[in-house]
Amino acid sequence: MKISFKNISTVFFITGSVMTFAQTEQDNQKEKIVKPSTDKNTTNIFLAGDSTLTDYTLESNYQEKRYPQQGWGGVFQEFFVTDSLKTFKSPLAKNVLVVDKAKGGRSTRTFFQEGRWRYIFENLRPKDWVLIQFGHNDESEKKVDRYVDVAGYKEYLRLYIHQVREKGATPILVTPVSRNYPWKDGVLGDSHVDYAKAMIEVGQEQKVDIIDLNKLSREFFTQKGKDFVTTTYFMNLPEGKFTAYPNGQKDDTHFQPEGAKAVAQLVYNEFKKIVSKK
Repeated sequence: MKISFKNISTVFFITGSVMTFAQTEQDNQKEKIVKPSTDKNTTNIFLAGDSTLTDYTLESNYQEKRYPQQGWGGVFQEFFVTDSLKTFKSPLAKNVLVVDKAKGGRSTRTFFQEGRWRYIFENLRPKDWVLIQFGHNDESEKKVDRYVDVAGYKEYLRLYIHQVREKGATPILVTPVSRNYPWKDGVLGDSHVDYAKAMIEVGQEQKVDIIDLNKLSREFFTQKGKDFVTTTYFMNLPEGKFTAYPNGQKDDTHFQPEGAKAVAQLVYNEFKKIVSKK
C-alpha cells in the first residue's frame, strides 16, 4: 500500500522526532553546531543529506579520526564570499550562511527519524534555501537499518519539499553524486540509476528545481580520467600517510578535500543558475 507523505508528516514528524531526540542530542555533542542566522541581511542555505556532503571538520578530533575525508557541503561556504555574491542576479541577501546538517549513513528516512530534518524545519525562514541530496544509503538493500525502497524514497522527498515550502523557503533536489565506479572504456557509468531517476521524477512532479549532480559528476570525473579521480578526489589512500588511516584506505564513495571542492563547484555553478532565475 502506498503511503501518503501527508500521513508521514502527521505521524512520523511528531513521534519519530521525539523518540529519537536523545540520539540527535548525542550526535550534536559530537559535532559543532552551525546555528542558522536570524539576521535579515543573511540567507541561510541548509544542506540535508549523507556522508558525501557532510562537513567532517565539525566532528571532534577530525584531524586524528577522519582527515582527509570531507564532503562537498563542508567546503560549500567557501563559494559564497563577498565578491562571488556580487555576481548573483538573485534574491539572496547580502550574506549567505551554509548550515550543513548532513550526516554519514543517513537515508531520507533515517535523516527524518533522527530529528535532523526537524532541526532544519524549525529553523527555516522565508527566503531561505534547502538543498536535498539522498540516495547512497536509501539504495543499500543489504543495510536494512537505512534502506528505503524507491516508492518510500519518493514519499520522503515529497514530504521535505512540502515542509520547506510551508515555511516560505525554497527546496532544490540534488541527485546523488557519482561513486567512482563502474568505469568502462574510460567512461564512468551510473551507480545510482533508479534513485537519481526517482528524484528527477519527483522534482518534475512537484515543479522543484533539480541539480542533476549524478550526471554532472560522472561527466566531470570522466573528463578528469579514472586514475586522477581515484587518487586525487576519492578516499584511496596509501599506507602510513594519514594518522586516521595508518593502513591506507580504498574507498570509491567518499571524498578527499580536492574531490569535495570539485563537486562543490559543480553544485555552486548550478545553484547560481537556479537562484538567478528567481
